[in-house]
Amino acid sequence: MSTTARLLDRRPKEGEPLRILAASGQLGYGIPETALRAGLARRPHAIGCDMGSIDIGPAYLGSGQLSTSEATTLRDLRLVLRGAREVDVPLLIGSAGSAGAEPHLSRTLEYVDRIAREDGKTLRVAVVHANIDRAWLRGMVAAKRTRPIGPGLPELDDETITQATHIVGQMGTEAFLRALALSPDVVIAGRACDTAIFAAIPALLGYPMGPAMHMAKIIECTSICCIPGGRDAMLGTLEGESFTLESMNPVRAATPLSVAAHSLYEQADPHVVHEPEGTLDVRTACFEAIDERRTRVSGATWTEAAQKTIKLEGATRIGERAVLLAGSCDPRVIANREAILAGVREQVMEILPGDDYHLIFRVYGTGATSLFSVKPPALVDEVFFLGECIANDADRAKAVVATAKQYLLHHGFAGRLSTGGNIAFPFTPPEISAGTAYRYSIYHLTECDDLAAAFPTELVMLGA
Repeated sequence: MSTTARLLDRRPKEGEPLRILAASGQLGYGIPETALRAGLARRPHAIGCDMGSIDIGPAYLGSGQLSTSEATTLRDLRLVLRGAREVDVPLLIGSAGSAGAEPHLSRTLEYVDRIAREDGKTLRVAVVHANIDRAWLRGMVAAKRTRPIGPGLPELDDETITQATHIVGQMGTEAFLRALALSPDVVIAGRACDTAIFAAIPALLGYPMGPAMHMAKIIECTSICCIPGGRDAMLGTLEGESFTLESMNPVRAATPLSVAAHSLYEQADPHVVHEPEGTLDVRTACFEAIDERRTRVSGATWTEAAQKTIKLEGATRIGERAVLLAGSCDPRVIANREAILAGVREQVMEILPGDDYHLIFRVYGTGATSLFSVKPPALVDEVFFLGECIANDADRAKAVVATAKQYLLHHGFAGRLSTGGNIAFPFTPPEISAGTAYRYSIYHLTECDDLAAAFPTELVMLGA
């Protein structure tokens, strides 16, 4: 009998609490083992792990590579796979391999198979695919059933769909419920809504979706909602119309204020969370301290969507990237920085003419990372120059930043006292080839009448 079958066989009786352990907010970056052990000791009914995000940028979706190292990813997978077997409960993993496209899903399955063979175990693994069928998507575009997310983004078109190296959709709870219907020990899904990983078991067992989805939205980030925030395992205990939150690290406290403030995390609207199957509204939520470390939450409501939708993500190659790293504490360099960089660009274009590259400079320490249109001070103590070139090939990109380095180092500017020593490099070589560059070319919503067709599932046997 699989772990899912045993969970259904011994499901909590009506009114009994359901314990969901969030083991990782992004598996592969290192799970704190002590807190995980403490969570396992609380005998959860299921364990969930988010493994990916759009936060890491388009390079991983575009390239098909994991954002995490193989060694740390294997370590984390061993911890949660073995932990789930110890307490004999289902393990659910979403956004496999960082970006959740087919290469990421395949690599994650390879790792799980390797670990299961090491342990002499055979695992029933339900796999949910997230790659979007391009022909279907072109049909949705033609039917005008797609739209960009946010103002200023272009409408989706055939060329954009063709050029994207990978296109994924974010699956919701429905896909995990179909995976659980296959009676697996482990569910491994491609790109997924973070909440779906943790709301699926409550939905399967018939708990109210309002509090279940609200709990899922908070615990998917493990202990970030605590004071002080961290990445330790988080236990959510669903008690019908309310749920309790507790970090498995005793130094972290889930307070009413810190938990309520988590509604601001990754949300344009802190009151409403849109999912493929419906909408979570937390405007009527109530946050109550149980003690100095635990908070009880109630009052969130769930409304089923009349029209199901899928958030689409796609990445397109834009060239090869090389970067230049330099700094200066010379007040004359800082005061003349705009003229210096304009002069360097002009010299580079004279030596390496062409329209096959873009050379960009950012000057940190003068407002380069500001989100607001605030004029930086005329003089600061020191600045950091980041030069970036994106060209058609890696040699061209490196040639551009290497040339820019040399002319930045010796550029003549008004008031210069020394011909050298005005620019410092943190290490050598200061110009670095940074690999293929990608951009998010698809960040759209599409209507969907058949979520099961969009996110197909299969059952595989991994291990011994």
